[in-house]
Formats: sequence, structure tokens, C-alpha cells
Amino acid sequence: MVFRWHQTVSFMVALLAPFVRAGNVTALTGTWTTKANTVFTGPGFYDPIDELLYEPKLPGLSMSFTDDGYYEEAFYYVISQPSNPTCPIALLQFQHGTYEIASNGSILLYPFAVDGRQLVSDPCTSEESVYSRYSQFVVYSGWDITIDDYRGQYKLQLYKFDGSPMNPMYLVYLPPLMLPTVTMNPTASATSAATASSTAAKAKSRLKRSFENRSKTDAIKRPVIDGIFWWYIGMIMMIGGGGAFLFLQRQNMCE
Repeated sequence: MVFRWHQTVSFMVALLAPFVRAGNVTALTGTWTTKANTVFTGPGFYDPIDELLYEPKLPGLSMSFTDDGYYEEAFYYVISQPSNPTCPIALLQFQHGTYEIASNGSILLYPFAVDGRQLVSDPCTSEESVYSRYSQFVVYSGWDITIDDYRGQYKLQLYKFDGSPMNPMYLVYLPPLMLPTVTMNPTASATSAATASSTAAKAKSRLKRSFENRSKTDAIKRPVIDGIFWWYIGMIMMIGGGGAFLFLQRQNMCE
């Protein structure tokens, strides 16, 4: 009987394929940003103490997720106007709150309604930007995390509620770079005036410490992939080595 070593190797690859391809290659936890790498969540985008939104150098999106169900998003859009291309509209949005991964794989974002902020700048209609509250419940119909072959980073692909893909984002900080995961601007409508005042004071104190410790964050930039990459390499080397061994065994049998 002729020993077909290549069939054995193919069988090994097929056997290992589900473990290599199934699911996402890393957790959702961390801070993700789009290709421009200029927009990041955290105190560098929104200052809740002085109510300021900082405009990044280039447009982009950033999202952060924690292991215990909190999220934060920082969006900076520049929208061109076909009727007047020299007058683009700049839009900055901040939201944070809790998230849930549904049984069908979709991601549901529940914002802290009183904390969201939006800044709209339209230089052709007004010399002043419009600053306002912003709250939007968001549904992403699906998501997947892969390793980008070109950048060598984890890539998060989110899909809008209608299934259309968003711009991919890449993992840049782990643990995530975020503002405190509490309601930072509590209102009296949600509780009594005395309780609201106390909660607000505690939130402001925590935020102040957060800003004072910006340079001491334990969030670490993740420019390259880690152990998962070497796991892939190990699998490839094992399969290749096994194939080579079987080939040499077959050669010895034929002599």
C-alpha cells in the first residue's frame, strides 16, 4: 500500500482548522481606534470637569470596552457639503455607559443619558460651535476580531444594525484607556436633590483624581500582536515538521 503522507497532513490541518478559525482571536476588552490612530477614548478627548471636547488632529473613531460590561466611545467626523465643499462640518461625540452582547452576537450599547456630549461646528452658518447633550442607544448587528496581516494588530470589525460594516478599528490600549465608568453628571431628576448633590460631588472628586493621574495610567499601548501569533506559528511548524517526518519515513520505506 502506497503511504500518502500528503493526505495525512491534510487530515491534520482539517483537524486543527476549527481551533484556529473558530470565534474571535482575542477578547473585546481594550481600547480600539481607526486607521488614523489619532482619536482615543479617555480624558484626552473629553474633559467632563470643564465640559470640554478636544478636537483630534484627524477624524476617526475610538471605542473602549471593559470585562465587566462598560463601554466608552469617542467619534470625530468631518462631513463634506456637496453644495459647498469649502465648508465641511466637524462633529465630535462622546458617550459612555454599559453594553451587552446578545445571544445572537449583536452588541447593545446603553449610554448614561446625562453624560453624552456633542459639539457641532459649521463655519459657514455660525462662528460659534454648538455644544449640547447627546444620547443614542446603539445596536451593532455583529462583530469579529481578526489579526490584520499588514499591520500585525488585532482588528475589530463592527457591523451596523443594517449589516453594513463600519471602519475597522485596531487594538491600541490594554487595559482600556477610559474615563471613570460612573455617571459623571448626575441630575436631580433621577434621585433626591441631597442624594444628587452628594453623588455629583463624589463623581467630580473621582474625575479630578482621574485627570491628575493621566500620566500614571496602567493602560499599555499594544502596537503588535502577542501570544496568539506565536500559537499560530507553532501550529504551522508542527504541521510542517510532521509532514516532513512522514515524507522522510516514506522515502526510507521505498528504498
